[in-house]
Amino acid sequence: MQHLLTVSGMSCGHCERAITQALLQMDPQAKVQIDRQRSSVQVDSEQPRDKLAQAIAEEGYQVAPA
Repeated sequence: MQHLLTVSGMSCGHCERAITQALLQMDPQAKVQIDRQRSSVQVDSEQPRDKLAQAIAEEGYQVAPA
């Protein structure tokens, strides 16, 4: 299942790695694509959107509501 999340606060490669690691920790099979310029995180995962958003928020980033 594909999820597109709008995430604010990403400013560097470290941000991308932190978000990617948090998502992969939750779902090791997930495919994550991040576009900092568009503030978007695309995740192909069987996890529900709210769980993915929570994992990102726990890293200190804001996720816009669906």
